[in-house]
Amino acid sequence: MRRALIIGNWKMNKTVGEAVEFARALAVSLPGAADRDVAIAPPFTALHALSSVLRGTAISLCAQDVHGEERGAFTGEVSAPMLLDVGCRYGLAGHSERRRLFGESNENVNRKAKALLRAGLTPVLCVGESLEEREADQTYSVVRRQLKEGLNNLSADDIRRSIVAYEPVWAIGTGRTASPEQAAEVHHFIRQFVERMAGKDGADAIRILYGGSVIPANAGALMAQKDVDGVLVGAASLDVDSFRKIIEY
Repeated sequence: MRRALIIGNWKMNKTVGEAVEFARALAVSLPGAADRDVAIAPPFTALHALSSVLRGTAISLCAQDVHGEERGAFTGEVSAPMLLDVGCRYGLAGHSERRRLFGESNENVNRKAKALLRAGLTPVLCVGESLEEREADQTYSVVRRQLKEGLNNLSADDIRRSIVAYEPVWAIGTGRTASPEQAAEVHHFIRQFVERMAGKDGADAIRILYGGSVIPANAGALMAQKDVDGVLVGAASLDVDSFRKIIEY
């Protein structure tokens, strides 16, 4: 049975002090749950401090981004071995904001996923369509292309070790959320597509998260869907009480 996974993506928010205060408060208020995993994706500047604060708790660290190479002349970038060294367990690859604001291609995302896997980290491959693409009935063709190219040349075992996050771009930071039924349809499509790439065992094993204006009021309904294995939470993960309520959906 797939364990639920809730990741809080803080994006460019919180100083180191604010991050430490949040993590301590969350760890105290959150008893370990046998049926779900929890992770926080803070800014790079807070990873080292949170690694110490969260040691021995049920909360893991997730990186917001990664470079596709292990080392080299890439000013401002952070490699997967560096993320492993600082205590990360997961790493996002291809978040819609990286694609939209920084021009990341599916090929870039594929290199990042491979880099995370080589380092022993779990990639969270983000896919999703824009409002224009949804209105043009292109949701499945867009998601299919992102998956095909993002998972290109990964072995069935590597795909099983990965996570996919469906985040419709039109629902991120807008207050609009895909209905549980809309999310379920796309998640089912993703699982069927993964089955063609990694077999039934791979499709049964991979966790598929939903991201896009997730709040305490809709987390339970989303998580009740058969193929929704967790949520990637943005703004609502910046407040301890709000994030805890989502975790305890």
